[in-house]
Amino acid sequence: MSRKAGSRFAGHSLRMTPAKDSMDKQNEQNQQQIQVKIPDKVLKGVYANMAQVGHTPEEFVLDFMNIFPPSGILSARVILSPGHFKRLLGAMEDNLKKYEAQFGAVKLADQPEHKIGFRTE
Repeated sequence: MSRKAGSRFAGHSLRMTPAKDSMDKQNEQNQQQIQVKIPDKVLKGVYANMAQVGHTPEEFVLDFMNIFPPSGILSARVILSPGHFKRLLGAMEDNLKKYEAQFGAVKLADQPEHKIGFRTE
């Protein structure tokens, strides 16, 4: 799905339309717009400086955390089907390519020195 430009700020909503490359000519004529309402609490977003991905045969779980040693907090958890996860991954790769074409290559951050999680030593 693609977001129409500028619609994010109009009454805190998004108008979603299927991506053009996923539609054939017949579906293009019957294009449906979906009005998505965004509560103010969700609109402001959450900060995360760490993410963890897990999976089962049925779903992927994305945990976004705000870590400030020696503690941290789970900011958001998103649960996706494998098909939606794969589409999200593709969309993220596509957006990263566009970002780097416009702003230059993104440098990977160094791995944190602090080990997070249970220690067995």
